[in-house]
Amino acid sequence: MEKKYKVIAKVGNNVDGSAKCVKYNVNDLVKFAQFLDTNFSGWRWFNVYSKETRLQIGSFTKNRRPTSKFIQ
Repeated sequence: MEKKYKVIAKVGNNVDGSAKCVKYNVNDLVKFAQFLDTNFSGWRWFNVYSKETRLQIGSFTKNRRPTSKFIQ
């Protein structure tokens, strides 16, 4: 069974200086980081949430990236 996560990523700043964030449903954290590199080259971080409990279970940055598909 594949693990599914809800992810919120900061991809830039709005004109007023507030954070511009996007939300995605994700199955593979490594591929998601590659997706951010391709589509939002200025991304800063993303937080990972469990879809079942809605609790934050991980956080990654552009320099501290996920090394596996799932969070153990």
